[in-house]
Amino acid sequence: MALSEGEIATVKGMLLRGDRQHDIAAYFGVNGGRIAEISTSQTGSSVAPAATDDLPPAGPYMAGRSALRARDTLIALRDLIQDAINDIDLYEKPKE
Repeated sequence: MALSEGEIATVKGMLLRGDRQHDIAAYFGVNGGRIAEISTSQTGSSVAPAATDDLPPAGPYMAGRSALRARDTLIALRDLIQDAINDIDLYEKPKE
């Protein structure tokens, strides 16, 4: 998967900040080889690094299965919260 020039600029900024290549790869969801190519100027050599203020927070980042498990957990929690709200609404409705 190719990264856009904006993403390459972000990668370069993250590398300059000292982020680990595998954390950067996880953030973008790409193979670590793509980050290595940017690090060694094989890719995007003409792209300037992004400003520090424009960078995402430093990693490590969730990737792959961890992100999917977190998503599934959040969906289950959302459903539980909605069920609780519905139960509360049943008790708060005035009796006719």
